[in-house]
Amino acid sequence: MQIEEALRFVDRNHRAMLATLRADGQPQLSPVTVALDGDGRVVVSTRRTAMKTRNLLRHPRAWLCVINDGFFGEWAQLEGEAEVVELPEAMEGLEDYYRRASGEHPDWDDYRRAMRDEQRVLVRITVDRAGPTVSG
Repeated sequence: MQIEEALRFVDRNHRAMLATLRADGQPQLSPVTVALDGDGRVVVSTRRTAMKTRNLLRHPRAWLCVINDGFFGEWAQLEGEAEVVELPEAMEGLEDYYRRASGEHPDWDDYRRAMRDEQRVLVRITVDRAGPTVSG
């Protein structure tokens, strides 16, 4: 699977498992909702206090396994460099992320308040590798 094909898959499928590296080098896995931003990066919303955020700030590399809603069938593995964008700079990206993953929010003021209260950040992943490249 080429990177462009994997990104198209992310644009249609928003369920994923995110892997980051703990301080001891072991993987830490988190289920996340993913979307594709207007610049072709995979984006994730998470909390500033989450382990995945701490891991990415220390080691900015991320791995994703994106699955379809039915679980079995098509899937894509992506990896790349991750950037953590904090509030207030992250707000516009968080709104765009929500629209791309879930549609319009019924109350954007409430959404923005929740993003601040939850100390949300936006993780942007620039994908440099995708797969699978073979099937068994």
